[in-house]
Amino acid sequence: MGETECKQSIQVIIEASIGGIGDSEKNNNGVSINEVREAPSPSCSDMLTRIHAGYFRISLSLGSQALLWNILTRPDGFLHVFSKVSSTVCLLLWCLAVLTQFSLSFVYVLRCYFHFHLVKAEFLHHIGVNYLYAPWISWLVLLQSAPILLPNTGFPYMILCWTFIVPLAVLDIKIYGQWFTTEKRFLSVMANPTSQISVIGNLVAARAAAEMGWKESAVCIWSLGIVHYLVLFVTLYQHLSGRNSLPMTLRPTFFLFFAAPSMASFSWNSISGAFDNTSKMLFFFSLFLFISLVCRPFLFKKSMRKFHVAWWAYSFPLTFIALAAVQYAREVKSHVATLLMLVLSVMSLLVFLGLMMLTAANVDRLLHDTDDPMLTFCKSSKSAARVTK
Repeated sequence: MGETECKQSIQVIIEASIGGIGDSEKNNNGVSINEVREAPSPSCSDMLTRIHAGYFRISLSLGSQALLWNILTRPDGFLHVFSKVSSTVCLLLWCLAVLTQFSLSFVYVLRCYFHFHLVKAEFLHHIGVNYLYAPWISWLVLLQSAPILLPNTGFPYMILCWTFIVPLAVLDIKIYGQWFTTEKRFLSVMANPTSQISVIGNLVAARAAAEMGWKESAVCIWSLGIVHYLVLFVTLYQHLSGRNSLPMTLRPTFFLFFAAPSMASFSWNSISGAFDNTSKMLFFFSLFLFISLVCRPFLFKKSMRKFHVAWWAYSFPLTFIALAAVQYAREVKSHVATLLMLVLSVMSLLVFLGLMMLTAANVDRLLHDTDDPMLTFCKSSKSAARVTK
């Protein structure tokens, strides 16, 4: 009897210890460590549901950087230090931007075909609808930064240019019309910093038209963009927090505040043929907004805790203001203007390279990101649609 009771107690202790080991191999969420280690890689369907129009910020940053260095390394450049940069480097950067744009466009076309309800959800979202401008802006910037093999006076350039401008005009008619005719989508309700992307689209299109020699069309498109920017800026300047407040993750989009006037200054330089007082006023205003944001780092503190694709909103606005600074330095030809141009250009390059390395190191995190505001909205709209059915 004693030996039997002893064996039973030993057996109970061993089984309990085995159970304890099994429990210890689980994390706080009750997921086995083996399951965590063997997390499945994202499938093609997962990629199509996660890569939304906001990812075109990457190709837009690449294209704007290619445009910056295309202008800095021109033979008529006023700084000889940039003329030493090989044209092959600029060509490789442009090719990388084109490859990225083609890849994102291909994925987004598949998203439109297989998950059209998600694209529709983007259009209905007060933030996502603005990023539908991004693909067309990226194409126009790439077209303007193209090497000399594609001259801006040729017929192919004109066809491609208007191919990318027409969708922007269609979006303008739809979205700008809703701002003052549709009660639930009034500008006072829908306005947020990402709304300025639509303005940037018009200003980039205006410069593309000016480069082709279509001055009247360029002035028309530019005036449409700058008037809506003034209305939008005043609305955002006195905007009260409401249901459409900007998520903390998207705080980097505050850099769009100086991206729009920077591009307006850069575009007007192409339209007028000189960096006149209008371009200078817009450049000084964008510089003031840039300094105002840089002096408030705590505004972006919470959004910097975890890498997110929204970080690319730091890159192309910096490149836009650097582009305006280049034209300003060429016009003024002073040491202060040249130093300002160098500081902004180097800062733009460093931010761009840093984001490139961070993106390459966090590809898996981006594909598994569950905190994206756009993904959250798409899921909620999809579930709501199922309930109504």
